[in-house]
Amino acid sequence: MSIVKRGSTFQLRRRVPQRYREVEPRAVIWISLHTDSETVARSKEDRAWGNLVEAWEARLAGDTEDAEARHAAAHELARIRGFRYLDVGLVSRLPVDEILARVEAIGARRAAPDPVEASALLGTVPAPSLTLEKALELYWGLARDKTLGKSEDQLRRWKNPRLKAVRNFVEIVGNKPIEAITRDDMLDFRQHWLERIETGEVTPNSANKDLIHLGDVLKTVNTMKRLGLTLPLGELSFREGETRTRPPFSPEWIKNRLLAPGALSGLNDEARGLLLGMVNTGYRPSEGAVLTAKTIRLDAAVPHIAIEPEGRQLKSSYARRVIPLTGVSLEAFKAFPDGFPRYRESSAGLSATVNKYLKANGLLETPAHSFYSLRHAFEDRMLAAGIDDRIRRDLFGHRLDRERYGKGASLEHVARLVREIAL
Repeated sequence: MSIVKRGSTFQLRRRVPQRYREVEPRAVIWISLHTDSETVARSKEDRAWGNLVEAWEARLAGDTEDAEARHAAAHELARIRGFRYLDVGLVSRLPVDEILARVEAIGARRAAPDPVEASALLGTVPAPSLTLEKALELYWGLARDKTLGKSEDQLRRWKNPRLKAVRNFVEIVGNKPIEAITRDDMLDFRQHWLERIETGEVTPNSANKDLIHLGDVLKTVNTMKRLGLTLPLGELSFREGETRTRPPFSPEWIKNRLLAPGALSGLNDEARGLLLGMVNTGYRPSEGAVLTAKTIRLDAAVPHIAIEPEGRQLKSSYARRVIPLTGVSLEAFKAFPDGFPRYRESSAGLSATVNKYLKANGLLETPAHSFYSLRHAFEDRMLAAGIDDRIRRDLFGHRLDRERYGKGASLEHVARLVREIAL
């Protein structure tokens, strides 16, 4: 291995490792360093050799029978040679001088153009066929910008409906290559949901969610992998019916049934604490479940909790807020000053546990009520007490339907108002 001046420029002379003899049959190779300065030549030595090894590795990978690996190798080899991989159809539409530059960059192999390099630079490597299940595997990485800041619990709840949508489609249509999915396939999938809607098994809203999540997977992979497919996704959604909202518990029901002595004694301690904490705060179950010693502030002049993006993503920018602790909610947090570790990574498990207990023990005011009805009940009590709309929205983490001015009401003022309606 040496740097030698040949003519007016320095060249690097190196023995080709046995591993690369398949793509470079010469035992010794000379690499021009394009300089007449030995100092500059030595500074280029490692980079020049590294680039060549990269190209050999890409050429070896390009010989694989695996279509996806072969296509990725072609992209990498084109990059190493200083070009962007383009499909042959796009290469053919380039200006003549750009096409010639690609042709001239093709290396020789046994006195003939290297077929792997020619395929990479001229774009003749067939794009791999991606089945829907394979597309879903790729989707998680391609859509990672959508998961930034999510906790493990949030990430699981984000993934599950997409997994479900793909699984449902595969059961009805099959695990087809995404470029082979037709309009008829999508209509068959829609018909499956229509039949379930007609029997009352699901709502149009539920069916639309499956269609939306499936479309998101397909569109993201198509865009980010630059496949250029025309996807048959238009005009598939169902007209949504009236949105069903959970009714609020009445104040009398909360006082006389939920807060009756022993009514909640069968719930595990943490689930009971989170339920009681919700009575006078109206937080979302997922917000209460992730509270920690840092965000439960019992020693403050006004005891309160802080809803912050601590290890998780907030529902919106408006969700960041502080809520005073009063009544049974304050007492609940005194028993759990460090939060609720059992449900920190499983707020869905919390809701399932509470709803099951309330139903089994006759503690739902109507069959339409649920754990979440406590959030609605808190807002109704504030509304009945005439608490200002901005204060209500700030406490609930909702957007204000006008421009915000000033800092809003102080925590002390809000606490005084909430104490008047606390249970």
